[in-house]
Amino acid sequence: MKIPYHPNYPSIDDLRTRARQRIPRFAFEYLDGGCNEDINLHKNTAEIREVELKPYYLKKFGTADLKTELFGQVYDAPFGVAPVGLQGLMWPNAPEILAKAAIAHNIPFALSTVTTSSIEQIGELTEGRFWYQLYHPTENALRDDLLNRAEAAGCQVLVILCDVPTFGYRPRDIRNGLAMPPKMTLRNMLQILGKPDWAFNTLRHGQPHFATLKKYMTQNMDMGQLGAFMNQTFSGRLNEAKIAAIRERWKGKLVLKGVASEEDTDLAVRLGLDGIIVSNHGGRQLDAGQSTIHALGPIVKSYAGKIKIMLDSGVRTGPDIACALASGAEFVFLGRSFMYGVAALGKYGGQHTIAILKTQLKQVMEQICCERTGDLPQHLVKP
Repeated sequence: MKIPYHPNYPSIDDLRTRARQRIPRFAFEYLDGGCNEDINLHKNTAEIREVELKPYYLKKFGTADLKTELFGQVYDAPFGVAPVGLQGLMWPNAPEILAKAAIAHNIPFALSTVTTSSIEQIGELTEGRFWYQLYHPTENALRDDLLNRAEAAGCQVLVILCDVPTFGYRPRDIRNGLAMPPKMTLRNMLQILGKPDWAFNTLRHGQPHFATLKKYMTQNMDMGQLGAFMNQTFSGRLNEAKIAAIRERWKGKLVLKGVASEEDTDLAVRLGLDGIIVSNHGGRQLDAGQSTIHALGPIVKSYAGKIKIMLDSGVRTGPDIACALASGAEFVFLGRSFMYGVAALGKYGGQHTIAILKTQLKQVMEQICCERTGDLPQHLVKP
């Protein structure tokens, strides 16, 4: 088998280790950490890996095909790049790197409202082949302007986020001065001096900022003013009326991200949404909640075929993707895995990570004799 990635870093764990070596501690801990005691962060992945797949070694088998249809488009693999905030903090130009890699591999890229590239930048780079995740603004005028910008940029799928009604309590970010409002400490400055590649590239590309939101901010905001702006401008708490208003305005595909219950799924169906992403924000919001794979089961049982059911949070590798799809998810998104790749390998990290995931997933499917991703549930070992 030809290995289409750097053989020194053949696993996501290798990329994580390398990323930790290359970027300042405060940036790595922002990327790597969860909330409170990291319980759900670890539970997400651990419980996906409790899923078991059954091989049928003697069945007739041709080849494993990763192509997957979603919302009328055929992608080359059943996974995409999840929206991640402050990507440019982990590695300069990270959103552009990942968007280019996603286009090259024909998988979806989702842009966060609070990341470091603008809607227009990503729209131009991808020729409109991107998804946009909306943090819900407090003012309807700002909501409408963001939706108009996404539409003008050609956005294919709008994702509205429902699992951040309040900011998660993240001790690492508080210690590192990355809570709202953030601050730069002497310790952080010393960390930067110890990571010359990161420092040089940040200097070359410029200090990361909320590129999509720049037009709504006054110039030269200090960190305290920035924190106040974010708190005043966005309200993460969604309700039926807010979602219905977006459904009425947005004529494209509409997805609700952060779903963790049958009740919220039912509301999404009744409001005419096209899909949901079962998610707990990567374990960054609620330690006491279920893992995504456990939340997924009842939702699939009750709503499969009524709405597209996708999943993120806890998925790190190709085998994880296979287990999530076997459990009933129709598509999967990964965030940290891609950011480890970019932080580890810079402009080569996106394509490198996608190549690893494709190779791993195809090997699993070949091993269990599964020709299509949609057939993976037939290989699920029932508990």
